[in-house]
Amino acid sequence: QVQLVESGGGLVQTGGSLRLSCADSGRTLNSRSTMAWFRQAPGKEREFVARVSGSAGMTYYPASVKGRFTISRDNSKNTVYLQMNSLKPEDTARYYCAANPRLLPVGGTTPSDYDYWGQGTQVTVSS
Repeated sequence: QVQLVESGGGLVQTGGSLRLSCADSGRTLNSRSTMAWFRQAPGKEREFVARVSGSAGMTYYPASVKGRFTISRDNSKNTVYLQMNSLKPEDTARYYCAANPRLLPVGGTTPSDYDYWGQGTQVTVSS
């Protein structure tokens, strides 16, 4: 059974960095899976942040985070990371890890593309 557990959130000042981790504690996902990060601020819809697909690690980012955020995966540890640099107050949200056991070469930017979700970790960026 897929069990996603996020960690690494916290409070950081504008311009700072954080690294989020998402571990598949059930160790049921393989390297072909698609993993993603979404975020949700109070009163707003869940927003796509980054995804990585397949063993080749194909990545995709929206314009809002491209160049600042980097998603990566360590298949030996069944863990996906989100390195967040140059953080802004508008990055404040609860960040969620998501998984689809299949490789999604395109798309994978909406919540409905994913079958499994973690409980989320809070990121707060102070101005």
